[in-house]
Amino acid sequence: MSTPSADPQRQRAVTLLDGEAAVRAAVGADLGVTDWLEVTSPCLADFAAATGDEEAAYLAISLSNKFLPEIVEVRGFAMGVNYGTHAVRLGTPLRSGDRVRGRATLVDVAEVKAGIQTTMLITVEAEPGSAGPDREPCVIESLSRWMNPPVADGQPETGGTR
Repeated sequence: MSTPSADPQRQRAVTLLDGEAAVRAAVGADLGVTDWLEVTSPCLADFAAATGDEEAAYLAISLSNKFLPEIVEVRGFAMGVNYGTHAVRLGTPLRSGDRVRGRATLVDVAEVKAGIQTTMLITVEAEPGSAGPDREPCVIESLSRWMNPPVADGQPETGGTR
């Protein structure tokens, strides 16, 4: 995760967490929700062509990488790294005409060497009525590492608060 773009069209994140104390204080908090995004036939075709996933079963997971920076921006670290995922619950595959949005909650912060690791629960949900009554959301436990800057002796911090 990076610093905000100089692009004036870029939407600011719903939530700003500045520093380790702010991240730790946000555990359990709803970090926000994105605007609705319409899934179009060209989007589905492009996804299928790029991934070979003709059913677009994994499109909702890939949208989490679009939605998370719209929801939360973390500052005060030398570097942020997408560290992967824990559990992922696939929802019903998206179809043309569906309107979806992302929602995120910070569920855990753990110490790691030179920083902290966050677990954010990202839910990709369909707008009621746009996707039918039996549509299940996609839920992703997203892991990020937030690395502290090196201290004066050239060795990185070992995690925890300063």
